[in-house]
Amino acid sequence: MTLTPTLTLYVARGFLAATMIMLAALTGLVALFDFLELLRRAASRPDVGFDIPATIAALRLPFVSLQILPFSILLGGIVAFWRLTRSSELIVARAAGVSAWGFLTGPCAVAMLIGIIAVTGVSPLSSMMLARAERLDQTFLRTGGGLSSLAGGRLWLRQADHELDPQGVAVLAGRPAAARDRDPRRLPRFELQDATVWRLSGADTALARIEAPRARLEDGRWVLDDAVAFGADRRPAPPRQILLPTELTPGRIEDSFASPETLGFWSLPGFIAVLEEAGFSAVRHRIQFQSLLALPVLALAMSLLAAGFSMRHNRRGGVAQMIAAGVAAGFALFVVDRVADEFGEAGSLPVVLAAWAPTVAGLLLALALLLHLEDG
Repeated sequence: MTLTPTLTLYVARGFLAATMIMLAALTGLVALFDFLELLRRAASRPDVGFDIPATIAALRLPFVSLQILPFSILLGGIVAFWRLTRSSELIVARAAGVSAWGFLTGPCAVAMLIGIIAVTGVSPLSSMMLARAERLDQTFLRTGGGLSSLAGGRLWLRQADHELDPQGVAVLAGRPAAARDRDPRRLPRFELQDATVWRLSGADTALARIEAPRARLEDGRWVLDDAVAFGADRRPAPPRQILLPTELTPGRIEDSFASPETLGFWSLPGFIAVLEEAGFSAVRHRIQFQSLLALPVLALAMSLLAAGFSMRHNRRGGVAQMIAAGVAAGFALFVVDRVADEFGEAGSLPVVLAAWAPTVAGLLLALALLLHLEDG
């Protein structure tokens, strides 16, 4: 394999430019439809202005870019390689003794680098902004939404609270912790560390706030030991045990976890350990973590697929069919990835297999196609 630094850098630069343009275009298109949907939902809420949907849509931009990144690499690579083929630059390079494996080194390195930056840098930013967007969505746009929203390693719960107001609600927040002194003959308990409870009226007016080092979920009630209550005058009461009625159960709390995308790459391992220590299933979070690990390899597979489906010589004809086949292959890979994730979450497939199998299959498909086209 002959490596020419000048040609490699030239092809890599064109590949990077096409990928970034495609990423910006696709992200903007998806964000526009998301914004229109948010506006439609906000139209039925007279108390919500234009700024709330705009803020939510803007906060979701990094998450959208992460989801659309593999397609951007595929479509951007197809455009970049097709332009090089149409201008006969790749034909000249091959005539000079440079094989496809030589000038593909640069684009493959760029794709891997983009994937690594997305996982290590964009993912934490995306998780923080998405968590904020979900909280705004839950507060202003959803009516009777889910019981909880998990973000930043803290569990947020919302329940009815009729003690201070017939239409009142209580919002609880804390870090999931393993229950102490569990008796196997009793129903499992759920506990929160550093718990905070906001008691609100039906009009979302603050009525009281409770701070407790630990909150235990027992039969039909939260038990907050050494809790300090702050009234409407914000003056603290002496520490005491406070009982808060609830209809929540550990099973309902577990089912109401928000999407694992609200946790970044660096936060997932620790939070998975916290969930499992608390006795909860962390399958979705494990799949998310493995999917992030596989993203650079998926980016590499997409760049090779783009090369395999777009470097056909014009004189052979069928260029449009080859490019359409490349786009179809990319979408098929996406569908297989989603289906594998569903099987993984259901427990039908091991987590590692569910996250890595589509990526490895796409990489092998791309390598086989390139070997067929280049080496016959």
